[in-house]
Amino acid sequence: MKQLLFPNNIQFWYETLRSMSHIAYGGADFGEVLSTGERITEGDYDSWYTEWTATADRVSGEAEKALAAGHRISARDGFLRASNYYRSAEFFLHGHPCDPRHDHAYDRSVACFKAAAALFTPVIEPVEIPYEDTTLPGYFYRADDSGTPRPTLIMHNGFDGTAEELHFFGAMAAVERGYNVLAFDGPGMPGPRHHRGLVFRPDWENVITPVVDFAVTLPEVDDSRIALIGLSMGGVLAPRAAAFEHRLAALIAVDGLYDLGQIAVRNIPGTREEAERLLRAASAPELDAAFEQAMTSDPIARWAINHGMYVMGVDTPRAFNASYLDYTLAGGIAERIQCPTLVCDAEEDMFFKGQPEQLYDHLTCPKTFMAFTTEEGAGAHCHPGAMRLSIARIYDWLDDTLAAAAAAAAAA
Repeated sequence: MKQLLFPNNIQFWYETLRSMSHIAYGGADFGEVLSTGERITEGDYDSWYTEWTATADRVSGEAEKALAAGHRISARDGFLRASNYYRSAEFFLHGHPCDPRHDHAYDRSVACFKAAAALFTPVIEPVEIPYEDTTLPGYFYRADDSGTPRPTLIMHNGFDGTAEELHFFGAMAAVERGYNVLAFDGPGMPGPRHHRGLVFRPDWENVITPVVDFAVTLPEVDDSRIALIGLSMGGVLAPRAAAFEHRLAALIAVDGLYDLGQIAVRNIPGTREEAERLLRAASAPELDAAFEQAMTSDPIARWAINHGMYVMGVDTPRAFNASYLDYTLAGGIAERIQCPTLVCDAEEDMFFKGQPEQLYDHLTCPKTFMAFTTEEGAGAHCHPGAMRLSIARIYDWLDDTLAAAAAAAAAA
């Protein structure tokens, strides 16, 4: 897809496209995104933060005035857009150490989303999910106010997305189709990382099992029809959880991932074993220098490594890449998944090309492969710019899968 803005910085363009994609469910207006992008200096992270914050401040200010005047729908819509714009503002501020402005923008994003959530009917309820000795923040969406048990979709993001952003990435679309939704941030994701210091962990079943435990306590949840969807890095986390948590009726990986270790070692000479030894070594100055050079010359590498150090809780680029070695479905893990599974793929994925096919090939459960193309406008990682198209296909699969399971159970 042609870069309409930032022709020499694919990372800035992808994040702009990401905000544009949220227009479909009320998370942006095209003119607001375009005018903000035109004010940003390409490759300048300070400019990115300043201009997105300015737009978010303006939109949230208008929403507050609308709410004070009793215009609840206008206020709700404004708070939703402001929440997304504040999320975008802080996107490039993470690292070791983090830019101190990141907490302000993140907290404003959450506050605006909660203001909007209270204005929905039914209200979108903020929840705290018990997890080890703390809680994980999330939101429970009810399909209606009847109290009738409904099929329920547990959703989480990946390497850099928020629980609030999931509203635009499928939560509201699921509610429209009669699902409850439990969207949450796990360890390493923004809420737990910002305010609880929790970093990512590879054994994601120890995250999802407490979330399922919480879900089944809610009277509106039909515990025989709980599905799990993971986005981006969630495409390896959610399948990892499903390999061990067998109360799930369906699994969706958008997009599928098999082994992040392949990403960590792909530019290191030698065998995989040699590369792993270097990544985990006490000292590897030449490799350290190579990572520093990559961060200087490649904007995607610069962002990914800085953000990766933050979310993995490590101090060096090499330690971040070493952490990726533990995020894998190899060694028979993928083969343990039992529930019907949908693996999505994006034709021009700039992060994980080829990984969805690997995951699909290793699955032994009922499985479906769903490819999205550039011609459809859906070829980018996680399909921004084609949210209505991609969500329709994904949720039609989920509808059909749960219906078939119900029919089989009735016939048994």
